[in-house]
Amino acid sequence: MRVLLQRVSHAAVRIREIGAEPRLSGQIGRGYLLLVGFTLTDVADHVAWMAEKVVGLRLFADAEDKMNLSLAEVGGAILVVSQFTLYGDARKGRRPSFIDAARPDIAIPLYERFIQELRTSGLRVETGEFGAMMDVELVNDGPVTLWLER
Repeated sequence: MRVLLQRVSHAAVRIREIGAEPRLSGQIGRGYLLLVGFTLTDVADHVAWMAEKVVGLRLFADAEDKMNLSLAEVGGAILVVSQFTLYGDARKGRRPSFIDAARPDIAIPLYERFIQELRTSGLRVETGEFGAMMDVELVNDGPVTLWLER
């Protein structure tokens, strides 16, 4: 399981459908934008570990301007967007291989479980739509970006 976490001051995701204006799926102010990908060997334990890791991270400045406050402590939210391309391999050729990315029958239940695990923390969690074409808009705060893997 891979998560690209970006601390944001604003993030939104819109779903693009043929012949229609993009529709808003999720939007947050201060918080984390999580781009999430799964591989063939991921299991529920990986999802639980990652949710706990994300919720527990202290990436917001305290009164001394040190990264010492958690998302809950600053009243932040999470926007989760599925991103199978996190498992793209571009070492050979010009077109990436996605053979290590989990198929939807494996990835969708893990994605939904991850969202559920995050919501049990009491934080507000917004989402994109698994498998949809999406426009993701964000203002990276800092910038702060972390690569998390389990």
